[in-house]
Amino acid sequence: MSTFSVAQPGRPRALVDFYLTAMRTAVQAQLQYRVNNYFWMLGWVAEPVIYLVVWTTVAEQSGGSVDGNTAGYFAAYYIVWTLVRNMNFGLSTYAWEWRIREGILSGQLLRPLHPIHYDLAFFAGWKFVAIFLWIPIAVALSLLFEPTLDPSVLEIVVFAVAIWGAYLIRSLNLWALGTVNFWTTRGAALSELYIVVELLLSGRLVPLQLLPAWAQTLAGLLPFKWTFYFPIEALIGDLSRAELAKGLAMQVFWTAVGTALVAVMWRRGIRRYSAVNG
Repeated sequence: MSTFSVAQPGRPRALVDFYLTAMRTAVQAQLQYRVNNYFWMLGWVAEPVIYLVVWTTVAEQSGGSVDGNTAGYFAAYYIVWTLVRNMNFGLSTYAWEWRIREGILSGQLLRPLHPIHYDLAFFAGWKFVAIFLWIPIAVALSLLFEPTLDPSVLEIVVFAVAIWGAYLIRSLNLWALGTVNFWTTRGAALSELYIVVELLLSGRLVPLQLLPAWAQTLAGLLPFKWTFYFPIEALIGDLSRAELAKGLAMQVFWTAVGTALVAVMWRRGIRRYSAVNG
């Protein structure tokens, strides 16, 4: 079995053509399941709506704001949250367990590209369907909760880039986490721990400025902040140009770290997999 690299240099144009074709195929496939996708998305919307109702209520009962954050801010935060959450959805550890258990991975190894490219391209194409289905949900939530949202052109551009950066970082992290299943059948337990830490330090549960100072500092040292909080704040916050540039730079950094981690975990894990199944 091959231990080919993640990057596979020397064929950039062919790789771009593959991604465009695979993404287009994913869009066409997911559009055939619009109703299923919509109900799936509605299930995900329940989480931020709960947060939204709680924090807007707290803000209104606290004289209109919580630490300077108004009900309109919380509305904007969690409405944009719904899009960011759909954008950074990737392959789960449970899917990894299934692939290995059912022998699906063995078939994927016969393909000419590293398996991660198929996953990244498929989920990237799915995002366009998710955005299309998200728009009416965002409109409905905006009418109900009246978000405070007045982004500049620069903030919109940075947000459009940042949500894809968030997707790459989180996908690479989940993929690296999934390779733990080469060594254990209990990789999902580690995934649950990852999700708990992400909930606390990404801005997914609560805007990071509401956390204690030590937690904010810790969040800045980990990748989670750049997959949730930064893309959201890039659009709704009042970040300076320097802060926007720093956020994008941190996304590049964590994408590089994730790529290296996937490469190392894959090479070591696939050798073990080949030895066991060879």
